[in-house]
Amino acid sequence: MLSKSKYIRGLQCERALWLDIRHPELAHYPAATLARFRQGRDFERSFKETFPHGIDISSRLRGRIGQYPVLTAQLLSQPGEVVLFEAGFVYDGVLVLADVLHKQADGNVTVYEVKDSPHVSDTFRHDVAVQHYVIAHALPSVVQADLFCPLPELRHFYLLHRDDAGNFVPEDLTAYAQNQWDTTAQHIARFKQVAALADEPTTPMSDHCQNPYTCPYHRHCQQA
Repeated sequence: MLSKSKYIRGLQCERALWLDIRHPELAHYPAATLARFRQGRDFERSFKETFPHGIDISSRLRGRIGQYPVLTAQLLSQPGEVVLFEAGFVYDGVLVLADVLHKQADGNVTVYEVKDSPHVSDTFRHDVAVQHYVIAHALPSVVQADLFCPLPELRHFYLLHRDDAGNFVPEDLTAYAQNQWDTTAQHIARFKQVAALADEPTTPMSDHCQNPYTCPYHRHCQQA
């Protein structure tokens, strides 16, 4: 099964995607990259604190990723307002975890993807696009119809980033993400083919090794 992070990896390099699936032990993350990850998690946590009654699925299930969609469906089946952190959804062989999902009492759903950056990059938009594709298609089937609980419907998907002062800035990417459905589906189909390859792809090293991120398999490819 693909994940959101593997989808993004595949957009940068199919060889890196294959390695991520077959040989993740070969990845090397510099200290600066790990520090950036921690900073991003701190920024995400500060936004989650604006939802004091949110339910953190990751704290309940920890590493049992396969159970995230099941618990998400159970919690979304509850009547009334629900806020979930790391809500899990599967569609078309892709698993995504939403940073913040807010279901209102009327069933309308808003999702927030949180990024600690003053700039909205193409990679961030791709991130939102694959999540929107999966969640919008998965939502109708995760909850049983109930007279007292309207079926949830994804109405808004915001990329939440920061301005130079550190404030939260939401950008509505709902229409953009929906317009990307066909392209997203094509990428997913291609990445499934890459994942099924028996041998490591022979993608030559180039500028893509550093763009948009320094590839964690850079050392491996240099030595190959």
